[in-house]
Amino acid sequence: MAGAAAIGVDIGGTKVAAAVVNPTGAVLARARTATPHRTTAPAVVEQAIVDVVTQLRDEVGGQGIDVGAVGVGAAGFVSEDGEVIRFSPHLSWRDEPLRAELARRLGLPVVVDNDANAALWAESRFGAARGADDVVMVNLGTGLGGGVLRRGQLERGRFGMAGEFGHMCVVPDGLRCECGNRGCWEQYASGNALVREARALVEAGGGGSALVAFCAGTPAALTGPCVTQAARDGDPASVGLLQEVGTWLGRGLANVAAALDPGLFVIGGGVGDAGDLLLDPAREALARHLPGRGFRPMPQVVGARLGNDAGLIGAADLARRGRA
Repeated sequence: MAGAAAIGVDIGGTKVAAAVVNPTGAVLARARTATPHRTTAPAVVEQAIVDVVTQLRDEVGGQGIDVGAVGVGAAGFVSEDGEVIRFSPHLSWRDEPLRAELARRLGLPVVVDNDANAALWAESRFGAARGADDVVMVNLGTGLGGGVLRRGQLERGRFGMAGEFGHMCVVPDGLRCECGNRGCWEQYASGNALVREARALVEAGGGGSALVAFCAGTPAALTGPCVTQAARDGDPASVGLLQEVGTWLGRGLANVAAALDPGLFVIGGGVGDAGDLLLDPAREALARHLPGRGFRPMPQVVGARLGNDAGLIGAADLARRGRA
């Protein structure tokens, strides 16, 4: 099994992406579909997973490539044994026995893990964290997910829910979060936060011509990639929005560093594609808020190297190994 191809599936709030991945981390084939709305029954999301996996198996089967296992990286709280999705703020899963049901329907071994754990595993094996033993990964997508690598091993916690940094309270009685609490970190540092602030800026008439042009005067049409592209093009308003999200990111990283003292932070997810437009203000905020600053080593903050492929590459590698 260690030498066989595996399929990795990355399930986020907006997309189900899947790929056939070989043992060196190379992607051989891809499939993608939209994530069903979060109010949709779990069975519909499960069917979307089955569909993309079946599509890929048929595609590579015609090339003589056998798939030995399927790994799923899910945006949610996954039980320690990987059997159950306890809760997903952006999907309808509540105590969903996903692993067993997918294994039954696909007829293959299935591994389920948190999507940020899967992304961190990929970066530690093939990407920006290769060779590092104590790493925290923060993924800024629809929400904010996290993963912890301690002494080269994924740290899942007693109940499988370690690394859910996005739901740390950073603003008491702040914005309502989909997890049920207020003031969670992901309400200020995530793709949703970036888009919410960009739309509010345009609605208030302060978005500048670039953002208005991207959305054709309709704020609801703005997306995170639009803001990132406008910032790359030099739009001051968009640069400022990424600086704001980056500052919140850095403040949260300081809290995580106080608890875990990693040597390296890897920042991934769709918002992470903004690169230093996001990371420079994050590094500056981390340096300002790190406890004991000036008397302790500063952890590095780097961008993920595998981009949006990290979650599915990691899920596939975990499946190949039977979950690390």
